Amino acid sequence: MKSNRNLHKTPQPPQNNLPYTQRRLKTKPTLLLLLLLLIGNLFWFVLWLLPSDETTSEKEDGGEKIAAVEGDPITRQQWLAEMENRYGKETLQSLVNEAVMEKAAEKYKLDVKEEEIDLEIALLRSAQDSNDSTLHSLSPEQLRQKMRAQLILDKVLTNDIVVKENEAKKYYEDNKSIYNIPTTHRTSIIIVNSKEDAERVEKELKDGSDFAVLAREHSLDTASASLGGDIGFISSSQSAVDPAILPEVEKLKEKETSKPFVLSDGRYAIVKVTENMEGQSFSFDEVEGHVKRQLALEQLSPSITPEAFWAEFNATWIYGESKN
Repeated sequence: MKSNRNLHKTPQPPQNNLPYTQRRLKTKPTLLLLLLLLIGNLFWFVLWLLPSDETTSEKEDGGEKIAAVEGDPITRQQWLAEMENRYGKETLQSLVNEAVMEKAAEKYKLDVKEEEIDLEIALLRSAQDSNDSTLHSLSPEQLRQKMRAQLILDKVLTNDIVVKENEAKKYYEDNKSIYNIPTTHRTSIIIVNSKEDAERVEKELKDGSDFAVLAREHSLDTASASLGGDIGFISSSQSAVDPAILPEVEKLKEKETSKPFVLSDGRYAIVKVTENMEGQSFSFDEVEGHVKRQLALEQLSPSITPEAFWAEFNATWIYGESKN
């Protein structure tokens, strides 16, 4: 491994080559529109400031009431202050870190391609275990955003580390099974005690009830019930899944729901497939960047964290210090 940081100048914005008179003519209608919008916004802002009969008494009592217990109010200000006390520092630190990493990626000319995000999601699907809620607690858009942020973080933190190609090829050959991803099925499930209970749920589904709502109401698996029955992606490579589930899932097309069937513990279940992802095998050329990044992360010093870049990009926050 060698250290090889190449710093690049931040690219300058392109110069506007339009003549000054043309730029001025193009600006006039824009300024007029902005003025009209400003007047409109000021009008609505004044109306918003005028207190209504309902909110005046609340503000006099110390803030907007959002809950009450036996008549004792809990105000929005109390709620926000408590959330800030409990989660504010960590949440703000995460936001600053993401912004710092974005700036660092721009400076070092590191980008994230859509194909890289696709690969990371595919690998995450195949490696998912029953305790990993990353996939089924996020929407597809949120998941892609999370993967992009993680890739930027990994690329910036390992930008100093060079991995030799022969080391990367050896890692690939030793871990080739990781890059042979089986077909996976994003599945939701409702588990009940008896056949009669399962048939009642089945009838409600046929009558038009929503699967996620019924999972929250009826499923005995509390972990998935809270997520509308979603248990994430399952495949033949996962041993933690009840063996009766996968054969039923493999019969279904996307958006289809199974008939009730018996689980290995004697309870009954109904499953729904929301997405089928075909299996993929990746060559070394397709995953070379991922492999080298994994090897670089193994060599990364624990002292190299996003916070170590705060000073370089003049990051500040209300807590005073730049690290935990």
